[in-house]
This record gives sequence, C-alpha cells and structure tokens, in this order.
Amino acid sequence: MVQKSFSLKGKRVLITGATGILGRLFCEGLAEAGADIAMIDLNQESLDELSSKLEAQYQVEVFTSVCDISNSEQVNQLFDRVNSEFGEIHVLHNNAATKTADVGNFLEPFESYQPETWDEVMAVNVKGMFLMAQKFGAAMAERGSGSIIQTGSIYGLWGADQSIYKGSEYMGREINTPAVYAASKAGVVGLTQHLAALWGKQGVRVNTLVPGGVFSGQNDEFVKNYSRRVPMGRMARAEEMVAPLIFLASEASSYITGQCLSVDGGLGCW
Repeated sequence: MVQKSFSLKGKRVLITGATGILGRLFCEGLAEAGADIAMIDLNQESLDELSSKLEAQYQVEVFTSVCDISNSEQVNQLFDRVNSEFGEIHVLHNNAATKTADVGNFLEPFESYQPETWDEVMAVNVKGMFLMAQKFGAAMAERGSGSIIQTGSIYGLWGADQSIYKGSEYMGREINTPAVYAASKAGVVGLTQHLAALWGKQGVRVNTLVPGGVFSGQNDEFVKNYSRRVPMGRMARAEEMVAPLIFLASEASSYITGQCLSVDGGLGCW
C-alpha cells in the first residue's frame, strides 16, 4: 500500500521550465513514476528531444508546448490546448524561473540593479506562477482534487551569506544571489500558502519544493565556501530533488499542504 501511494500512474502532470537543469530530471522522474507529462518551456527543439526520450524509455504520453508563462494570453491558450489535446491536469509543477536573456544584468549589484531587469524576473518567477495556478489550479478546485508544487529556493526563506561568494564563479563569471531572485522566491512561498488556505477544502494541495544549493558547474571556491555552511558538508546533486517532488505530487503526501519542503542538507538548521 505504501509503495502504491507514490505511484503517478494514470495521472497527468504539467511542468513548466521542463528542459532546464532540474526540469529535465523532474520530467524523467515523473515519467518513471508513471505520469503522463505536459512539458512547457520556451524552446520547441529541446522539448521535442526530451519528449522522444521519455516516450521511448518510459512508454508514457507526452504533450509539449512553447509558452511564455508571464503572458496571460499565452497561458489562456495553453490551458485550452492542454485540455483539448491532452486532458485535465492532476498535478501542476510551477517550476519555471528566469535569469533573463542577459545574465550580466541579472547578476548586477543591488545598488545599480535595473528596474527593467527586476520586472522581467518578477514577471516569470511570480506572475507566471500566479497565471498558471489561476488557470490550472482553479480547474482542480472546481473538480475537487489536485496537487500544485512550486519550485522555490532557500533564498526565499533566508538571506544569502555573502561570504560564500568571495572568489566564486559560475561559467567563468562572478556570481551572487540578486535581491530580485530572493524576493521572487519569497513571493512563491507566500503564493503557496495563500493558495493552500484558499483551496484546501476543495481538495487541492499546494506546496513549495525548496532546493538547497545544487552543483551545476560552480568553481571549486564556491563549492568549498557553500559546503562549509551546510551540516551535511556538501552541495546537493540535482537528482536529489526528484524523489521529494514525486512525494509532493503523489498521494504519499495526501495530508500535506501549505508547506515548504526544504531539500538543503540541513542548511536551515544553522
């Protein structure tokens, strides 16, 4: 009985940001758990490549669509297409986030941060989740069941320790955690808790998956600096986020809503 509660067989899951670093692994994990998947992102070629892999390896049904989730008209069109071509969604994974087209602008110091960049990040990281939840979550509430998982961040819960960025680089570029990223991810937590309270009696669970620092090519100095802040003494591996997602998507978490599941190696303990 316990094992069966983790199964997603017969469920249709929609995930945004499907072809990102975590998104690809999330999609594979969902498919392995038996879910049919609607994958949403901005590049059709990447979606097609991943779709072919999942269909061949896991024999699941996959729907793909390009959609700018910050655009309400596109989200409305996506909702209509998904329902007519794929079917009603049982699980929504609001996973997409942006570093904008210009990473240099995204990583600008707070004192010189451009309002246009701030607005661009907020449009995807918060408004996009609102628009997706408004359409797909409202349909779940009307039906009387569903699960929404929103990808947050430890920096939506706690301030960034600036000392870890000394000498730190990613892809040859100095890195930091911009205020807009922290503020947007804090907004994700607030939206999650609001929706959990709003739709709880209608059978819709809403939770935030909170990844800790995931290794994705940061330099040795960053890895060392970050790891010393973590009780487990290391960064996360991307694949370590997948099982917690399956837990929140499945009936294994049937009495859990409005929560932040921090997968952070214990960072929140200190």
